[in-house]
Order: sequence, then C-alpha cells, then structure tokens
Amino acid sequence: MPRRSPALDRATPEVIAVAALRILDEEGPGALSFRALAERLDVSHATVQRRCTDLAGLLDLCTDHLAGQLPEVPAGTGWDEACAQRFGALYRLLTAHPGLLALRGGRPWLGRQLLARLVEPALADGIAAGLTPAAAMTAYRRMYLLTLGSAAFVDHRDPAGVTAASRAAIAALDPAAFPALTGALADVLPPLTDHEVYYGALRQLIEAARPVPGPAAP
Repeated sequence: MPRRSPALDRATPEVIAVAALRILDEEGPGALSFRALAERLDVSHATVQRRCTDLAGLLDLCTDHLAGQLPEVPAGTGWDEACAQRFGALYRLLTAHPGLLALRGGRPWLGRQLLARLVEPALADGIAAGLTPAAAMTAYRRMYLLTLGSAAFVDHRDPAGVTAASRAAIAALDPAAFPALTGALADVLPPLTDHEVYYGALRQLIEAARPVPGPAAP
C-alpha cells in the first residue's frame, strides 16, 4: 500500500480553504501565497501545491468552500422568494471576503458546490415556475452579475473608509467640470455603501423576470 502523508492528511482542501480565506480577510490579497499558507498550516510549500497545483486551484478551493455555505431553499418556496434567498446569501458571502473577489477577477465560478447550491436549483426552479430554459438562464445570469458586481465595487467591510476616500476624490475635482458630483456630495456618497441599492436592484430583476402564468386549462 502507498504510504500516507501526515501533512496531506492534515492539510485537507477544507483546511486549506479556511486558512487561505483567513489570510485574505486579515491581511489582504497581496499576502496570500503558497508559502504564507504553508507557514500558517505548519506544512511544506510542496504539500500545499500538491493540493492546489497553482493559485487558480487555490482560489477554486476557497470559492467552493464558500459556496457550500449557501442555503438549501426548502421545497415549495415561491420562485421570487427563492431567488431573493439564494442571491442575497451569495451577496453576503461575497461582501464578507473582498480579498477573494479581488484575486478571482472575472474567472468563472464552476465548482461543484456552487453548481449544486445555486446554479442547478435556480434553473430548476425557474423552469418549474414556467420559464423556458433560456429565460431561466438569462434571469440567473442577470442576478448573478448584479450580485458579483455589487459585492466587488467597494469593500463593504469598511464603509467609512470607502466614503472618506470617495469624498476626498470628489472634493479634488473642478466644480466647473463636475457640477453634479461636487454640487451634491452629501447625496451621492451614501448610495456607495448602502446595501439596499443591491437589494432594491435584485427585487427589480426578480420582478422583471417573474414567470407569467399561462392560460387556464378549459
């Protein structure tokens, strides 16, 4: 029988994902490396690399770990409410881990957990509610892009810092060239970090994509 590696037994994909997310959350995306992760787990650099292969593989572990925390919406939940629950939960997960979003960029999330917890049930519910597969996918895509963009736009863990930085940037503008921004500073800053901007837009997308009941059978 092949010899088991104690280090590999200890550095499971789940353990690696949790440790990597902790580094991202505590120290930022620039601090994440196989070496830093190996030191935190007290294993060799090679052990981490055997689990992940490269940075993309490590980020896939992290995203699939997070996707496993998405809720399983109970059967019988209305389509509108199911969409609100699923994407609202995804938004909260993403805004809690801005470092992960910064590193992943535009790479797709195709891990098993995300497909099982979000994509498959969202499409199945849409089709069951009366949408065509294409319409269900379009609705899903719109809600997903809204969620991803809203979470990535600012670091929602530091709303005061976001507001201060934006205030300073706008204050440095020439009022003659940017009258709308500089003349309404107190009004344009709050929406930058207001979560209701996202939730309101999500409700609008759900409303726009709601399946229309077909004619009643004679």
